[in-house]
Amino acid sequence: MQNPSAPPIVLASSSSYRRGLLDRFLNDYESVSPELDESAWPGLPPEDLAPLLARKKAEVVSSKHRNALVIGADQLAVLDNLVLGKPGDHQRAVEQLLAASGKAVRFLTAVCLLDPVTRRRYEHVDTTTVRFRSFDRRLAENYLRHDKPYDCAGSFKLEGAGFVLFESVSTDDPTALIGLPMIWLSGRLQELGYLLP
Repeated sequence: MQNPSAPPIVLASSSSYRRGLLDRFLNDYESVSPELDESAWPGLPPEDLAPLLARKKAEVVSSKHRNALVIGADQLAVLDNLVLGKPGDHQRAVEQLLAASGKAVRFLTAVCLLDPVTRRRYEHVDTTTVRFRSFDRRLAENYLRHDKPYDCAGSFKLEGAGFVLFESVSTDDPTALIGLPMIWLSGRLQELGYLLP
C-alpha cells in the first residue's frame, strides 16, 4: 500500500532477488536496469566501492525518473580482501566455493535512496559475515547442481539450500544477504511517508 501523495518508487535494479524482497511489502513500484559499467572504478576498496555503485545506479535511473523515489543497491562479496564476482558458470562457482571453504566471506550490501521531494540522499551499508564450514569438492558440486547460483556473488543462495555450506551467519539484517537490507529500507520509507503493511 502506498500513500497517494508519496512519489512513485523506482528500483534501480533488474535483480529478481531484490524485486522479490520489495514484493513482500510493496504492491506498486517500477524496476529499471541502471545500465552502469561497474568496472569503472578499479582499485577502490570494497567498503568504498559498494556504496559508490549503489549511489551511481540510483543517480543513473533518477536522471530519467526525476519525480520518483529511486532505490539503488549493490552487493559485494569479499574473501581475503578480494571481491568475488558473480561466477557465471559452474566451474567458476566451484572455484569460488572451494576458496571459501573453512573461511569467512564478508558481504557488503549498500543501498541509496534519492528523494525527489527534498533532493536528499539516504545511504546505508550492511555488513554480513558468512563463515563457511570446511567442505570438499563433492559437496560443492552437489550444492551447485541443486541451486544453480551462477548469478549470485559468492556462488550460493541463502533463500535456496546455501545454508548447507555455512557454519554461521553474523548480521543485523538477514535480508541484506539476499540483496537489500529491508529493515533499514522499510524504516526509511516509513519516515518518508510511505504506508507499509
